[in-house]
Amino acid sequence: MAVRGGDGTGDAGAPGAGTARTGTTGAGAAGARVPADVLEEAAESIGTTLDETTTCQELVAFVCRRLCEAAAVDLLPTDVTAGRRSPDAEFTRAATAGRTLLLPPPDGPRPLSVRALDEGRPIAASIDLSARTPRQVAAVPLLAQGRRYGVLLAVRQGAPFTGTDLAVARHAARLTAVHLGHARRHETLRGTVMDLQRALLAAPGRPHPNLDLATRYLPAGGGSLVGGDWFETVRLHFGRTLLVVGDVMGHGLDAAVDMTAYRSMLRYVASTDLPPHRVLRRLDTAVSEDGTRRPATCLLVRVDPARGTAVIAGAGHLPPVVFAGDGTGELLPLPVGPPLGTGLGGYQQVVRRLSPDDTLVMFTDGLVERRGEDIDESLARLAALRLPPGAGVDELLDEVLVKLDARHAEDDVAVLAARIRARGHPA
Repeated sequence: MAVRGGDGTGDAGAPGAGTARTGTTGAGAAGARVPADVLEEAAESIGTTLDETTTCQELVAFVCRRLCEAAAVDLLPTDVTAGRRSPDAEFTRAATAGRTLLLPPPDGPRPLSVRALDEGRPIAASIDLSARTPRQVAAVPLLAQGRRYGVLLAVRQGAPFTGTDLAVARHAARLTAVHLGHARRHETLRGTVMDLQRALLAAPGRPHPNLDLATRYLPAGGGSLVGGDWFETVRLHFGRTLLVVGDVMGHGLDAAVDMTAYRSMLRYVASTDLPPHRVLRRLDTAVSEDGTRRPATCLLVRVDPARGTAVIAGAGHLPPVVFAGDGTGELLPLPVGPPLGTGLGGYQQVVRRLSPDDTLVMFTDGLVERRGEDIDESLARLAALRLPPGAGVDELLDEVLVKLDARHAEDDVAVLAARIRARGHPA
């Protein structure tokens, strides 16, 4: 099939077979006005999230409501968004709506798409498919801030696209391109923060060899940036180890930066070998006097394998759970002190016996919290888990994450599990 362009050149590649009876258009879009109600609808319905696929779906839904019977968004590879595209660059179909059988196939030739991108304006063609009703096709480039993200394809049968139609499509496509730029910059920043956080959390301080240790960090899904969840271990004298889990309030790069500051301060204060509740008091004072850090919750457990004890203190943090050798769990009662950074102090500690069969699990709230559920119910669900008897620390921790569906949690999840290594057990 050939589509005759207005400049006398032929463009191949629309669906079906036939010959164009009318030429391509597009210049009229530049002078046409977009109705105010259309501007408002586009602004409210396109770009409601920072998810690229969702934004494309919102665009095709909008143009199908306003202009056409079927629509698709074909995106360029991210490495060819700047400058003039190569004609052989492959598109990826990101979203469709309406009567999709009217659309050109995702892997078919795209003369209108290529031309719309190269000329930076909407291109429309009326295609006569033999005895069938003429099919109207408009290709509208997704352009914003000097970058080319792809093409919007709008298809309908009957009347050709008017200048106002193309102006509407062009406005919606440009709005979409702006949001795609935001989404990609957001994803780049999120990736940077996640890389930073993974690097920081991948290697907590080495505990004494008399402890078996396992840790996991799972960033939340969706559009939120990673937060300030963290864990740490600090070697102390006489074979003891201080285990730490904390959560800086908020998300994003600022929370991750504050998380590193808390970790640095904690290492310094813990090196003085103060009891856990006094470590929290020192941290609270330092952070509140600084005044630039976000508040944070924190849980400290000082494990003494020689005595088989754990000394526990918390600052606004959820209590730990201990799983016995038979796989049953127990939530440890713990006085709740204020979060760090409030300057209120008042931290207390408790002592718990630990045997080599016990596994201590410390975690941030993303592991257990569920929307609309009381936190006591969430904690009870964790403590009620029945885990494989005799499981290793890594295996046990993985079981906890699977049973609580932690990979679909609404918040970041940081978890640390520790077990006293029995004497004579190889390190």
